[in-house]
Amino acid sequence: MHFDDRLATVLRLPSSADTLARIQYRQLIDILGRLPADAQSAAIDAGFARVVELGAVIPAADRARLVRQPLQPLTNPRLLAIFAEAEPEVATAAIGTARLDTEAWVGLVPALPVRARGILRHRRDLGPEVEKLLERLGILDRGLPPCESAEAVDEPLEPEPLDLLDEIAPPEPAQIEPAQIEPTPPEQPPIRAPANHPIPFAEFEQAAASLKAPPSPTTNEAGIGAIVRRIEEFRKARESHASDAAPRLPLGDSAAAVFPAAMDFTTDAEGRICWADGPHASALIGLNLAAHDPAMAEPHHAPAPHPAAHMPGLALSMRHRQPLRGVPIEIAGAPAVSGDWQVDAVPHFDSASGRFTGYAGRLRRPGKVAAVDAVPTAEPSEADRMRQVLHELRTPANAIQVAAEIIQQQLYGPAPHEYRALAAAIAGDCAHILAGFEELDRLVKLESGVLGIESGECDLASVLEETVARLKAWTEPRRSGFALPEGQAPGLLLAIDRTEVERLVWRIFAVLAGMTAPDEILRLTWTCEGGRIGLRIALPTLLIARTAQSLFETPASERGQSLSTGMFGIGFTLRLAAAEASAAGGGLLREDNDLKLWLPALTASAATHSQGA
Repeated sequence: MHFDDRLATVLRLPSSADTLARIQYRQLIDILGRLPADAQSAAIDAGFARVVELGAVIPAADRARLVRQPLQPLTNPRLLAIFAEAEPEVATAAIGTARLDTEAWVGLVPALPVRARGILRHRRDLGPEVEKLLERLGILDRGLPPCESAEAVDEPLEPEPLDLLDEIAPPEPAQIEPAQIEPTPPEQPPIRAPANHPIPFAEFEQAAASLKAPPSPTTNEAGIGAIVRRIEEFRKARESHASDAAPRLPLGDSAAAVFPAAMDFTTDAEGRICWADGPHASALIGLNLAAHDPAMAEPHHAPAPHPAAHMPGLALSMRHRQPLRGVPIEIAGAPAVSGDWQVDAVPHFDSASGRFTGYAGRLRRPGKVAAVDAVPTAEPSEADRMRQVLHELRTPANAIQVAAEIIQQQLYGPAPHEYRALAAAIAGDCAHILAGFEELDRLVKLESGVLGIESGECDLASVLEETVARLKAWTEPRRSGFALPEGQAPGLLLAIDRTEVERLVWRIFAVLAGMTAPDEILRLTWTCEGGRIGLRIALPTLLIARTAQSLFETPASERGQSLSTGMFGIGFTLRLAAAEASAAGGGLLREDNDLKLWLPALTASAATHSQGA
């Protein structure tokens, strides 16, 4: 493509409807926001003019949302200057997402409005030159709201902002008797219309709340009384928008106590917390998590409002050494740790003896449920965005596959054999691509905790024998394969559904079999201790050269091997297998020249329950 006509194409689009106007506004932000600062042309000038025109049509809240979510960071100073002159929410979104170099910031900051500079002052990634420039320009974002004039005015115009330190300056040292004090209103500067009046706070909502006109002070209320009233209004406005960077009043004003939203911890084998992080760790040391199980505290005769058969109790899960995910508990104690919490923890076992040593995890406050009519403000996570991309990619792939199958099967009439052969190849490629999308979607769901592994009962020894037998069609002609331990295999019963185990074992063994050299035999050993079943497999020579981290990564040049190891190669396949093992309560990692897999064993109580069912 020799000519970039994207901007001209976007400008030709109609913008009569609201949806079309928003689409054009978003596209102009993406294109103009990435232009160099010195880019000049008639089309570029028309694009900036169209941005201003659309700004008068689209509401400020929608424009702020579109500015906050560009495809690339905003790097054009000219576009940033336009947004800085707009409404407070638009200016805040633009300045927060802008990524300019130091030279561009230094040239742009003096031209910005004072209120926009107030927002920029709270960024911590600008560099020393820009911060010195902001300090030199003197940002008035720490003053109190202006006091109203005692004289009545026809229209509620705002006076000039006054500095708090000037307001509460110490009195003159001369002694004055109380009877001689006559409060006189101070001289007011000439009142100007607030055409472009600077707001004394960086947060515009906070400024709006602070600048509400108070009742006109009388002669008796002027002076110190007016200052005290304004200090109280300042405190209330700041509490409604509390933040660590909020300005403080003099004379010992301090921030309110902030309680932690999450705390990491470890327990001993009995479930008692023996270590915790943070300044409030001493309030958790010695706490027995199993004793705070809500299921044990609830009366048995009271019917549960919601059936909880799918979520076992905390004490039962800890007794079976199972991972804890979002288990609710209630702690009574110091104010910093009392209340409702959720527990996320995994069991730890001694590497030498396999003995259970305790849990390691995190206590976190449960999230607040948003109102039904509230607008969600949280940004979508990386996993959600990846799943949306996969959904958008599946649609054209499915359409191509359907069209290819129609031609190959001659559903709408006869077709030449050459076309049918090409259609069959295209349908096969689409099926391969869709299978890769399924694996990628499964990995995203497993790593984000959306998808779990089904529990059940399965004999690992029989799955290993069947998998090795299926791979003999590939390994026997090369005189390679796997060496299972001799003798009768012990009872390797897993607490996982057989289909899940077969899928996991096939992924691992297919990767290893595809990388074996001729005459290379990989040995297998297994262990059963500490409520876990461990499987150790020797790595092929071609994989030994890789590091432990690169073994689970997918290089850009790597593709699927001749044996079925997935669309994205062996690194992705092993990472997916590790995610499946972790979701099942086990793990997959490299130790020396071996690949170690461990899975939770079927306990005696679970086996009895399964037989009874």
